[in-house]
Amino acid sequence: MDALDAIFRWLHVFAGIIWIGLLYFFNFVNGPTQAKLDGAAKKAVVPELMPRALYWFRWGAAWTWITGVLLLLLVYYHGGLLLEEGASWGAGPIVVIALTFLAPFLYDAIWKSGLANNLRAAVIVSFLLLAVVVALFVYFGHFTYRGTLIHTGALFGTIMAFNVWYRIWPAQQKIIRAVKNGESPDAGLVKLAGLRSKHNTYMSLPLLWAMVGQHTTFFAGGNLGIPGAYYWVFWLLVIIVGWHVVFQCYKKSGKVEGF
Repeated sequence: MDALDAIFRWLHVFAGIIWIGLLYFFNFVNGPTQAKLDGAAKKAVVPELMPRALYWFRWGAAWTWITGVLLLLLVYYHGGLLLEEGASWGAGPIVVIALTFLAPFLYDAIWKSGLANNLRAAVIVSFLLLAVVVALFVYFGHFTYRGTLIHTGALFGTIMAFNVWYRIWPAQQKIIRAVKNGESPDAGLVKLAGLRSKHNTYMSLPLLWAMVGQHTTFFAGGNLGIPGAYYWVFWLLVIIVGWHVVFQCYKKSGKVEGF
């Protein structure tokens, strides 16, 4: 089991670097660059660059998710690190674990509904639903601090992988073919692919905190005035801070110039 743990972690980090590295390339480098290319340049560059980049992007996403699930099974479900001391498996843990992996469908429904036309309202509703899920991890699933963090990360990662395979990649295939043929891509597809890629970028930083933070308990309560019973509120604040950091990266990406 220890050997499998080490191997899965190694592969998980490797695949994650490929996936998230390309995610940041697309959003902080490629996006601003593509905006400055004329039609002829896009016709020459996009059909060569994007299929190659998207190959590594989507398979990095797939293998990050697969190895992440294997680590959940090994470390938390088999290894017994999921539940608080004295808690036992029952309806609570099973329901919230199912909710973790079904979350993409609720997320997708929200962002395909009329609510998505009001960005502020859609973000607020999404965050409030996330807060409810995190509270359910704590009070209904009786997850440990580490279990709560890693399942929030798993929720983000599952939504992100869903976006890659079922929203971004299908849209990008049509966009790339249109550019190659010298046609204007469908504006709706461009908006969809760009929005979901941006969502993934915002979710990525809290996800990285969940991956790293679940190895320590410093923020589980008792330090920096964080009450042990309400560490999950601090975790929600970390998510907001992570989103703000990504927002600042987007602002900076638009100001970096080429030679």
